[in-house]
Amino acid sequence: MLSDLKLDKTAEKNIKKWLKGKYDEETKETIQNWINNKDITALTDSFYKNLEFGTGGMRGEIGVGSNRMNKYTVGAATQGLANYLNKFYLGDNISVAIAYDSRNFSPEFAQIAADVLSSNGITAHLYAELRPTPQLSFTVRELGCQAGIVITASHNPREYNGYKVYWNDGSQVVSPHDKNIVKEVNDITTISKIKFRGVKKRIKTIRPSLDKKYLKAVKSISVSPRINRKQSDLKIVFSSIHGTGITMVPDALKQLGFENVYVVEEQAKPDGNFPTVVYPNPEEKEAMSMALAKAKEIDADLVLATDPDADRVGMAVKDPSGEWQLLNGNQAASLIIYYLLKAWKKGKKLTGSEFVAKTIVTTDLIDKMAAKAGVKCYNTLTGFKYIAQVIRETEGSETFIGGGEESYGYLIGDKVRDKDAVASCAIIAELTAFAKHNGNSLFDFLADMYKQYGFFYEGLVSVTKKGKSGAEEIQQMMADFRANPPAEMAGSPVIEMRDYKDLKSTNLLDKTQSDIAKDPGIESSNVLQFFTQDGTKFTCRPSGTEPKIKFYIGVQGKLSSKEAYAETFEGLKDKVSKIQEELSLK
Repeated sequence: MLSDLKLDKTAEKNIKKWLKGKYDEETKETIQNWINNKDITALTDSFYKNLEFGTGGMRGEIGVGSNRMNKYTVGAATQGLANYLNKFYLGDNISVAIAYDSRNFSPEFAQIAADVLSSNGITAHLYAELRPTPQLSFTVRELGCQAGIVITASHNPREYNGYKVYWNDGSQVVSPHDKNIVKEVNDITTISKIKFRGVKKRIKTIRPSLDKKYLKAVKSISVSPRINRKQSDLKIVFSSIHGTGITMVPDALKQLGFENVYVVEEQAKPDGNFPTVVYPNPEEKEAMSMALAKAKEIDADLVLATDPDADRVGMAVKDPSGEWQLLNGNQAASLIIYYLLKAWKKGKKLTGSEFVAKTIVTTDLIDKMAAKAGVKCYNTLTGFKYIAQVIRETEGSETFIGGGEESYGYLIGDKVRDKDAVASCAIIAELTAFAKHNGNSLFDFLADMYKQYGFFYEGLVSVTKKGKSGAEEIQQMMADFRANPPAEMAGSPVIEMRDYKDLKSTNLLDKTQSDIAKDPGIESSNVLQFFTQDGTKFTCRPSGTEPKIKFYIGVQGKLSSKEAYAETFEGLKDKVSKIQEELSLK
């Protein structure tokens, strides 16, 4: 008996609802087997809450239950989206583009989304095969759709899948649409409200011509095509880590003129089980190990790897000792902007109306390079939808060059409105060719950037605090930092505190306050930043989707020569570690 198991009340309520409701027999059998086997863990984890549909969509483990990704939670999410679209656009010729990645059940979930939309009078444009997330963003704009859906869990472990929603400009939904969609989804309290039966005439297969248009858009970001042709023999190792990158990245590189692209064949086949890696995340050295081994074998110039939905990219460079080193997201973003500013200046394309964009937790090296070039740098809240918001609100008056965030996502040009690993792979290959054409390795190019603008290094501490008590502890941490700002960090006085909750900046020396500019991409958010006299930046940011609080520390120093790189790098790492200890970040 279910009542004998002494389950959480919410879990018990949801289980009864699923056993009595019009759910399929296979689903009910799974639940009943858990009950018969007294599998309290499975029952609790699967039903103790409803899988949350947040402001950007949802993400969760695949399986049976209200707290899992399955046809019913996907159906409810899509029904809520359909209800909002029909209310907002008054049912007037609405269409939605749908793409999906290589994860288990992604094609099935994409088809369910298409069926539900079509049964609500909405045309669904569905890719017949997996495609990168940035291509979905491009497709929304190209087809003039009112919204977009991509089925992906980004770089989460293999057990997960997810659901992202995009608006008519190809960016992830922002206010007020995000909150309004969430409300509609939450109103789907029973599956009887979900219209699962698809209408075939309203489901359109997206033609292959969209692939060519997207690749043409990627090719258009090239700034040095002549150099690419001269460096066509550049040796590039690429891994798609069993994801969607294989569908577009090799072709994009070839379009830019690069002939020697070595695909890691063991990871080339799309596979939601990700058999060769623990996590399909190019931030992890383990996920890059096969690509790095291939690079050593062929003496490559560059290593690239994309995550399952190809919106993030990891890269590696060979240091002077011949060892391959992974670059972090701040380094890669800086290199991209360093190259673009250099190339735009050389091509006499800078007119005074150009800008770059990044998040407030991303390296300030980008601000420094942009200022030197006479280019504006917008700083936004964390999340690429805010960078897209800047592009949208400045369209027609300012020109977007490129931008990025520390979490391995970058964008070049404005034809896509989300981070784009396909275009990023293309521009990273191009900047490597540019360096080689000028007699430098990619490592030399990196060192030259640091020598010219200063060596910036950033560290991240992510602290997990689960449950109700954990959430309260995180809020107390933020309250303590607000009430008692650190006096100094690594011996340098803290001179400014920025509180994005009330959008106020406080001079900690004379206690005067000023407003933080409400530029595009900036709104009230529970984020604190502290700045020291020597340029150190410390940021506290609770996660909006996980029981975590993240602490970002950015320090800087001078690089006297390429030979001093390793020593300078270690010194900055030590400084970050010292600050982490001083602030008791754990």
